[in-house]
Parts: sequence; structure tokens; C-alpha cells
Amino acid sequence: MNATTTQTRHITVDALRGFAVMGILWVNITAFGFPEMAYISPIISTPGSVSDIASWMASFILFDGKMRSIFSLLFGASMMLVIERANANGQSPARVHYSRMFWLAIFGLAHFYLLWWGDILFLYAASGAVVYLLRDWSGEKLIKGGVLIYIISSVLLIIGMGTMFILQNEAAQPGASQEILDEFALMLDKIGASKERLAAETDLYRGSFSQILMDKLTNQGLNPFKNLILGPLESIPLMMIGMGLYKSGFLLGQGDLKSYHRLALWGTLIGAMAFVALAGLAAYGNFEVILMMNITQAWSSLPRLLMAIGYVSILILGIQRFARHPLLHRVAAAGRVAFSNYLGTSIVMAFIFYGWGLGLFGTIGRAEMILFVLSTWTTMLLWSKPWLMRFRYGPLEWLWRSLARREVQLMKITN
Repeated sequence: MNATTTQTRHITVDALRGFAVMGILWVNITAFGFPEMAYISPIISTPGSVSDIASWMASFILFDGKMRSIFSLLFGASMMLVIERANANGQSPARVHYSRMFWLAIFGLAHFYLLWWGDILFLYAASGAVVYLLRDWSGEKLIKGGVLIYIISSVLLIIGMGTMFILQNEAAQPGASQEILDEFALMLDKIGASKERLAAETDLYRGSFSQILMDKLTNQGLNPFKNLILGPLESIPLMMIGMGLYKSGFLLGQGDLKSYHRLALWGTLIGAMAFVALAGLAAYGNFEVILMMNITQAWSSLPRLLMAIGYVSILILGIQRFARHPLLHRVAAAGRVAFSNYLGTSIVMAFIFYGWGLGLFGTIGRAEMILFVLSTWTTMLLWSKPWLMRFRYGPLEWLWRSLARREVQLMKITN
């Protein structure tokens, strides 16, 4: 592979990762600043004003799940890059990969317990450990297998979550037994939608660091392991698709131009139409919590994949057209240090919203939160490229690499 191709490959994958890590914050900002259930509905923890609803709808239609899906696709592609480099350097791909996944899991657990409940790194490490076993599959087999698993998982999720309506309907019947009413109340409490749970969560995150940590250890300690169920439901099939798209050259910008245009148009259009319809259904149903759980967690899963592939296609076309643009190179730099940007964002947002920092949890409107997102995007674009002009890796990328290789890596670029 010549230097030009290598450079194009890197800027394509890095820029995609940069766009994804920036977009993820748009969605996650709500989960930093409000109780968890506020993520699914604009009338939880906020007045449900026009700006609240408009902000939620914009996030739901444009970003929700799509950026995470792209990130998962790219994780699979990055795995293949690491495997290729290990083979080229005469190293054991399995040893390199599983060492990386082990330390990623440690970072993920630290992220969860010390900073934020919404960590995905531990899930990615576990999913990556499984997907590695499929590394020798052909690109076509990986894509078809990943899509099939994703579809089956989505259908099962839709059916499973649909049972919530049955209990809700039974509890709404005149003369419903106290047992049914208690069961329904328990379900609302478990998903964090009861008034008591929302109030308790707000009080918790307005508290001290030690209070939050103790709650993580005593009440949420097993959550990272419980969340591994999301592996076969989403992360594993998406990583498989990403590995396949890398092997086919699609994620490297080497696919057929007509395919990119076709997927950009139809994937984004069909996916967006479905999300607009779901947003309309949510508004029609007055954002009722059980309906919203099904819309955001289950019914949106299939169009989410379509829209994520559509976004990737649009971005690749844009990257090819503006490959020399300075702004694109800053986005690519943000992607090269995505690990530092992802965890760095958690540090900053936890400080802004939690009681051990500025204590703004539950006090900022949804629309106003966008200002934090834009300012953080600006920071990512400003620091990433100058840093990489002086250093080989981002600070956390360097730490991860050094731990995984059990050797301190050369950090500073020397001429």
C-alpha cells in the first residue's frame, strides 16, 4: 500500500471517529445533567416547554444511537487495523488484542465507578473479546452475519419490551388488583421512572463525590456486568459489520461511488422518515413513559442502523471531497485521540453537573445544554491537532498503549 493510500485510509477512519465522538456528546449531555430517564423523554425532569421538546426531538431524530452505532462500526474496523499491524510487525495478534481489551475493560470500570454511569468501554472490551474470534471471516460473511444478528436481536427486543404494555393495560383496568398495581409501580421504579427514583437520583448527583461513589459500589456495582446483555443485542453485530466494511474497503473510502450515494440517500432518508414518525408518535402519546421506553429503546433500533450507514456514506463522500480542508484535519485529529476526548468529556461534564463540581445537575434547560456541547466540540478541535503535532498519541491513548504493551511508549515526536 503506497503512502497516499495509507494517508487517505487514516484520515477517512480518523475523521469518521472524530465526527462520532463529537456527536456522542450531543446525546450524552442529557444523561450527564439529568436523571437517566430524562434521556428518553422531554417531559422528565424538565417542564416540557417548546424548547425542551424541540431539543429532545432534534437529538432523537438526528443523533440518538446513530453516533454510538458509528462508533461501534469503527471499533470493529480499528480491531482489524490492530490485527493487521500486529501481523506486519511479527507480533501475536491475539496477545496484542486481548491485552488491549483487558486494559480497556479496566478503564471502563474506572470510568463507571469514578465518573459516569453511562460508560460503554467495558461493554466494548467484552464485545471486542468475542468478535475477535470472527476475524478470519470474509467481509461479506461478517456483514451478512452482523446484519442478521442485529435484526433478530431488534425483533426480540421489540417483542420483549412490548410486554410492558400488557402490565400497563392491566394496571389501568377498573378494579385492578393491588398485586398488579404494585407490580406496575415496581416496574416504573426499576426503570427509574417513579417520582421517588427521579428525586433520589437528583439528590444523589447533587451530592459529594464520596456519596456518588458509595452508591455506585453498593447499589449499582453490578451494572457494568448486567449491561453486557447489550453485546449480542447491538455492540457485537455492529462491530462485525464494521469489520466487514473495513475488509471490503467501504470504510476506507474505497467502495463504489454509486454505492456511497445510494446508501447516503436511502439509508438516511428511510431512517430519518422512521425517526420523524416515531417522534410524532411520541408527541401524540404525550411522551408517556412506557411508550417512550419502547420507542427509544426498541422500535428505533432497525431504522437506527439504516441511518448510521447513511451517515457513514455521507461522511465518507464529504471526507473525499474536502480531504485537504484544515477543518477536516482537525476533526480527524479529534478522532485520533478519541479515547482521550471521550474520557476527557466525562471528566469535564461530571465536574460541571455533579455536586463535587459546579453542581448544575438538573438546573440547565435542554436547549441551553447545547452550548456546553458546542463549546466542548470547539475544545476538541482546538487541542487535538496541536497536541498531535508534538506527541505521537493522545495522553490516554499513550497510557492505554503503554499498559497493553507493558512498556512505556515513546511519546514525544523528535525530528
